Amino acid sequence: MYIGVVVGVLLVVVIVFIALTIKIVPQQRVGVVERLGRFNRLLNPGLNILIPIIDHVRTYHDLRIQQANVPPQTVITKDNVQVQIDTIIFYQVVGPEEATYGISDYVYGVRNISTATMRQIIGKLELDETLSGREKISTEIRLALDEATEKWGVRIERVEVIDIKPPMDIQEAMDKQMKAERSKRAIVLEAEAAKQDMILRAEGDKQSKILKAEGDKEARIREAEGLGQAQELEALGQAKAILSVAEAEKNRIELLRSAGLDENVLAYRSFEALEEVSKGAANKIFLPISAVDTLGSIGAIGEVFKSKDK
Repeated sequence: MYIGVVVGVLLVVVIVFIALTIKIVPQQRVGVVERLGRFNRLLNPGLNILIPIIDHVRTYHDLRIQQANVPPQTVITKDNVQVQIDTIIFYQVVGPEEATYGISDYVYGVRNISTATMRQIIGKLELDETLSGREKISTEIRLALDEATEKWGVRIERVEVIDIKPPMDIQEAMDKQMKAERSKRAIVLEAEAAKQDMILRAEGDKQSKILKAEGDKEARIREAEGLGQAQELEALGQAKAILSVAEAEKNRIELLRSAGLDENVLAYRSFEALEEVSKGAANKIFLPISAVDTLGSIGAIGEVFKSKDK
């Protein structure tokens, strides 16, 4: 019985000794080891061996990027308007030893520096600049934090201004101003649209008249060109017809001459042709004096008029 108790006690002591000796650290975490109250080394992820009682793990740090919500702060702008600002700070522990011994609570320190810096920045800005200057505010807070946290082994990754809330009366006045500005822009845009519509209509009417005038001009030009070409073709046709008649008459006279007929016979033959033409009831023949003399000389004028009386 006594031996069993001793074995049990020894077993417990061995388990406790092993537990104090072996430390398993997860990934992205690191432990700060103190030996006899002084910093000794860092426990890296994986299996680590400690000397019981002599070595002691002071704290563990998470090396992942962390976020700290800064409580909403009421600050006063340059034009004496109280605004409430919500911010979030993203940070990462890069020096576990400095984060352990450089400050007692680096998260609390980051929040306090952020609040103090925010008050200084907003105090230099008017309300309109504050509402439109989130990026500027975030950048200046991050620069101030970087300067302070460098000694704490903490790196500020990003500072985000989530919301800026002015007082209710200011917010209502801003809403009314915004609605007025939107109504004004709508009226201006409507007027611009009407103006553009009138301009486009006038331009369209102008272009239509220009195109119509150009079309009429082109039609008149084409009509004149067509009429000129028609007249030219008609004149050419008449000239060709006259030329053909003249050529035919010339050929006929040449044939008669080649047959040995004198001028009197030719004249007589011509007036025989006139006799045939004059047989029509509506035909009138005008004879020049020279032609009558010729007919008298050949004794044929009487025969022509006799045929007319019949």
